[in-house]
Amino acid sequence: MIDLTTSYMGLDLKNPLVVSASPLGQDLNAMVRAEEAGAAAIVLHSLFEEQIHLESEDLDRFLDNGAESFPEALSYFPDMADYNLGPEGYLEHIREAKMVLGIPLIASLNGASLGGWVRFAKEIEGAGADALELNVYFLPTDPDVTGAAVEDRYVEIVRAVRESIRLPLAVKIGPFFSAPAAFARRLAEAGADALVLFNRFYQPDFDLTLLEVRPNLRLSTPDELLLRLHWVAILYGKVHADLAVTGGVHTGRDVLKAMMAGARVAMTTSALLHYGVGRLKAFLDEMIFWMEENEYESIRQMQGSMSMRSVGDPAAFERANYMKVLRSYSVRGRS
Repeated sequence: MIDLTTSYMGLDLKNPLVVSASPLGQDLNAMVRAEEAGAAAIVLHSLFEEQIHLESEDLDRFLDNGAESFPEALSYFPDMADYNLGPEGYLEHIREAKMVLGIPLIASLNGASLGGWVRFAKEIEGAGADALELNVYFLPTDPDVTGAAVEDRYVEIVRAVRESIRLPLAVKIGPFFSAPAAFARRLAEAGADALVLFNRFYQPDFDLTLLEVRPNLRLSTPDELLLRLHWVAILYGKVHADLAVTGGVHTGRDVLKAMMAGARVAMTTSALLHYGVGRLKAFLDEMIFWMEENEYESIRQMQGSMSMRSVGDPAAFERANYMKVLRSYSVRGRS
């Protein structure tokens, strides 16, 4: 019988399929259906740093103070009071979810500074979450802010939260760092039990008629998986933290690729939003079929088997592969 079990941040999971942070995490019924379809863990939708500030009236006071002189500036800030659940509602949601779910529940905090994270991380722990994922979403648009300063901010946040809670701690990061391997090691040394690769930065679009900046949300595509596989395969065995792939996971084969690269879990949301949470069963069926056909007995057997330290040609992950790819494409002549 195929053994699909894995472990993530010390949590024993029945398989590597994890539902990543999304609107699905707001719906108890959807989470129950996801567990029934095969999800091994669920990451709740994110609580935003702005919502924590709003509870203490810091953001509210800031907006009110500028309303008379710069009223148009208010349009840049969402109405956080109406955005999903506030801090207290989020804690109650954790308690309710733990009553109906039998799989680990991972809370999610999204922000860019220390803010109220440390205090609220403790409250999340007290509410019964099994782990916490920090989604540090910060775009350094100030030309005076250096890359080193950005990394220092991440490390400061991770270290402060780590010192405040005992929960397993994951950090979700984006791909835009000059030295990802060194940065990943710093995060692990600061206390991250897992690294989630990679965050998706949502880019706004321009409305040429109204001359407005408009939100532009697109679900992930399978093509996005390649970047995740590349870096998980490079980092595997080089950092003392579990690795998770998120973004571009749309099939059972994608999950297997993530495992072979060195991930402990593969997170998916876009496929579930598109096809429904029942899609998880198709993932598992495809994984089991492939493993049986290729004589794999367990997920653990394949983890890291295609990582940089395991393949016969590690240069394929580095510069040599750049030249091979360019040479592999030939321009067709005009008809």
